[in-house]
Amino acid sequence: MKIALLGYGRMGKEIEKIAISRGHEIVIRKDVDDEIDITLADVAIDFSVPTSAFNNISNCLNNNVPVISGTTGWLDNYKNAVALCEEKKGAFIYASNYSLGVNIFFELNKQLAKMMKTVEGYTISMEEIHHTLKLDAPSGTAITLAEGIIENSSKNNWELGEKTSEENIPIVAKRIPDVPGTHTVWYESEVDTIEIKHTAHSRKGFALGAVIAAEWIADKTGVFSMKDVLNIR
Repeated sequence: MKIALLGYGRMGKEIEKIAISRGHEIVIRKDVDDEIDITLADVAIDFSVPTSAFNNISNCLNNNVPVISGTTGWLDNYKNAVALCEEKKGAFIYASNYSLGVNIFFELNKQLAKMMKTVEGYTISMEEIHHTLKLDAPSGTAITLAEGIIENSSKNNWELGEKTSEENIPIVAKRIPDVPGTHTVWYESEVDTIEIKHTAHSRKGFALGAVIAAEWIADKTGVFSMKDVLNIR
């Protein structure tokens, strides 16, 4: 499979290693302002920057190239990407995190929220820790976790910071050198604390999931998620 890497930072380089080890060819390595011919690729993997993501995705969909995106911070345009994909009968996956373990963690988080919904006396809080080069806060993964709780509880929204209204979920975002990603959800009461946590040991898990998603989307049409890739709907 011929792969275009849209964004050639640390994640792009990690994806390249794994893709080549799985027998694929990297035909495009795009930095922010590079001009490319996306039609050279069978599939594109976008790990760029928020200001470039939607243009990258649109370029792929307009040229009938399946695209998966792991860039966060651009989701104001997500509905436009979905509409373009449907118009062009293309193939598109967005995920805030492609790690197979994190996507299982997303489902565990939803199930815990459902169970805690009718239990009184617990407050919910979240924390995410990433490397100092991460541009957005909170992380897309943290937002996905918060949305999973909101869908299955009485909470209305999330807020960045330690303190928030009772209706919202506080998310603390920390930036520490060389941390690939740690996400924690707490339910705390006077008598005990329930905690679920995912700790990434390296970027390899994110990169492997992205390559697996790229392999899966070949010859498909539609807007998908990692639930489809992992068959956990």
